[in-house]
Order: sequence, then structure tokens, then C-alpha cells
Amino acid sequence: MQRRSFMAGAAALGLATPTSLRAQSRTEIQFWHAMPGVLGEVVAEQVKRFNASQSAVTVVPSFKGGYIDTMTGAIAAWRAGNAPHIVQVFEVGTATMMSAGPAIRPVHELLGENGVALDPKRYLAGVRGYYSDTKGRLISMPFNSSSAIMFLNLDAFAKAGLSTTDLPTTWAQLRQASEKLKAVTATPVPMTTSWPTWVMFEQMAAMHDVPFATLANGFEGLGTELRLTGPLFVKQVEYLLAAQKDGLFRYGGRDNAADGLFVAGEAAISFMSSSLRSRLEKEAKFKWAAVPLPYHDDLTKSPKNGVIGGASLWTLTARNRTPAEYKAVAAYFQFISEAEQDLWWHKSTGYVPITLAGYEKARAEGYYAQNPGADAAIIQLSRAEPTPNSMGFRLGGMVEIRNIIQEELEKALQGQQGAAQALESANRRGNVVLRNFEKANKA
Repeated sequence: MQRRSFMAGAAALGLATPTSLRAQSRTEIQFWHAMPGVLGEVVAEQVKRFNASQSAVTVVPSFKGGYIDTMTGAIAAWRAGNAPHIVQVFEVGTATMMSAGPAIRPVHELLGENGVALDPKRYLAGVRGYYSDTKGRLISMPFNSSSAIMFLNLDAFAKAGLSTTDLPTTWAQLRQASEKLKAVTATPVPMTTSWPTWVMFEQMAAMHDVPFATLANGFEGLGTELRLTGPLFVKQVEYLLAAQKDGLFRYGGRDNAADGLFVAGEAAISFMSSSLRSRLEKEAKFKWAAVPLPYHDDLTKSPKNGVIGGASLWTLTARNRTPAEYKAVAAYFQFISEAEQDLWWHKSTGYVPITLAGYEKARAEGYYAQNPGADAAIIQLSRAEPTPNSMGFRLGGMVEIRNIIQEELEKALQGQQGAAQALESANRRGNVVLRNFEKANKA
């Protein structure tokens, strides 16, 4: 069959258009996702748009609970012989999915076998880096991506006599700003953070081009070991401990527990997912700004790309899966990668556009001029070509490792240990997780 490029969201890979072959039976594709509520409605609309663009494939979306439930459920379904064709898996589940071996079909293989040419460089640097192998080949399809960025309460900054246009870019400048915010009690506390491990460890390692773990953060093999006792991490934890001691920082809890502190005006500075923008637009009672995360200017003058959060789409195999089914999956992946669809997704969800073309279309339309700061995460994700330290993380048991780091950080913030001891303990405990994962997945 002659292969044709996907145009105007219609025919691809020899698939029928809405005006031809209407009697042809459709190939049905099961798509399991973890997007609840409004985001789930957007996923359903995206699928509807694809289904209407051609008449050979019907994608059926199904919400399967949170990220962990969706991933473990899909793997269990594969073992039982009834896996979905596509499953959405959060970024820290990448190593687990890669270890699934014959259960997955790498995206670069899927697309290549079906004549779909999607150059990985079409995607934002921080996005493609996370979901590619060491040869730069996509192993899963980028989907919903965000990054951690810095949010600032501009009303509080004005009250403290700080500029609302020349905003802080370094940790040293934030310390100075926090002291001025505290002096006038602009907010109950100057600074807080959501996602402590993602922001203070993973993002900082990538931006400062420092290894979080050996073997390119796990991209190069299962024998990786954590490097959490390095100078950058000691500096970062000591910064937080000193800020808390001086009343400049409040720990708001694990994961996204601290989101509400900034939204409610309790903190003037916070580090949160860029996807919080839509909530702030609805709930915040003050003027605010969104900018890239700060960096230590005594360690780098040119920070690298940050790393993403969110999830990607994985193709699962099955004993009786047909070439037509794989071709249909490839067509859906091509459709959601088109600039027009990417732009629609970006505007509808608040996630970043995953393609450079989608970003450029939004910029050309004046979207970022009308919505200042909506491109903060994009700038952060694309400002440098990913290095082995900033591609992302391919560590088994990453969810458990994150919790270990948070536990040890909490002990330090509670005065039970210093920064060095906290990091040594996190490093030792995290390496046990890595060794257990290695043993379980070694061929």
C-alpha cells in the first residue's frame, strides 16, 4: 500500500478519509489514560477529532485511575493477554516501562515500520530527551508535558518595594527578595515549594548539568548509582535549611501539597508545576508572574534545560495484534503531533506544546503576548540541547526514590540531621531501591 503523509488531520498511512470508503470496517484501538475530570474531557475531545478526521480507525479512550494504577493495570492486562494498544504512563515510570521488554513496541520502531517520519527534533529539547534512548530515538510518544517553574506574587513584591518587572533569576537574588518580603510581612511567609524532589533535586541537577545518578541518570543501563551527596545538592539543602531558620521558607509537604499556599496568598514565591497556571487564573486574588526556575550563578552562568513532568504514550504488544492495529496506532500518534493539534492541546489543557512548530504557531498568534508567562516552561525546556545530565531520568523505582529523598529532607527541616547526613541517607537508601530493581530486571 502506498504511504501518504498526514495532511489537515485526514488521510495517513493509506487510511481512508471521511469522504471515502465509508463502508470499510474500522480498526478499533483501545487507549487507557490517567486524566480525570476536565482533562479527561479534553482527551475525549482529542480522540473525537482524530476519529472524525478519517474513517479507518476508531480510538476508544478509557480512564483507568491515577498514573500508578493505569501503568500497573496495563502491565497486568498484558500478562493476561488483553493489553490496550496505547497506555499513558507518567514520566517517572519510563524505566519501569522500558524494563517491560516484549510488552512494548518502541515508538521509533512503530513509526518506521509504518512509514511515518517524525523527526525527534520536532519536539522541545527537554521533552524529546526524556523519552528517547541514548541514540536519540523516541521510545514513547510525548503527550502531556509540563515543567516546574517559579511563580511570584507581584502585589507582595510591590508592597516590599521590589521591582515587578525586573524579577529574580538566581537563588541569591531570591534570598535578598525574601528578606525584604519578610521585613514588611508582605505575605505570611516569603517562600515555599511544591514537588520538593522534582524541583530542588531533579530540576536543579539538570539545569546545572550535574549528575543525579551515574550512567547518564540511568539512560545507559541498570547499574546506575545515585550521586545525591554532590556539592550542588548539599548547597541546595543548606539553602533551604538556612531560609527556614530565618523565617524565609515554609515546607508545605510532599508532592503538590504546597500548591495552595501560593494560590491563597500565603507565600509570595513558590516553585510549582507550570500546569498550575489555569488554577491561578481562576482562584488567585492578586497579580502574579510565571518565570523559569532560579539557578546558582556561582555554579553556572548558562543554565541548561529543565526536565519535564507529565506523561507519554506507550504502545503495547499482544500475541494476536495485527499490522493494521499497529498502523492505526502510528496514525494516531502522527495526528496528535501535528502543529495544529498540538496548539489546540496546549491552549485547552495548559500543558506545554510538545512540538517547536506548535510553540511557534502560538507565538505567531500572539498567545504569549496576551498571556505573559505562559511560555516560561517552554523557554526552560528548550533553552539548551539536552546533555547526559539533563535528558531526564531512567531510574527504576523512581517513585520510591522520590519519597526517600522527601523523608530525609523532612528530617533535616525538623532539625534531626544536617544537609550532608540527609543526603548520605537518601543516597544509601535510594541505591538499595536501584539494586533491587536491577536484580529484578536483569536478563
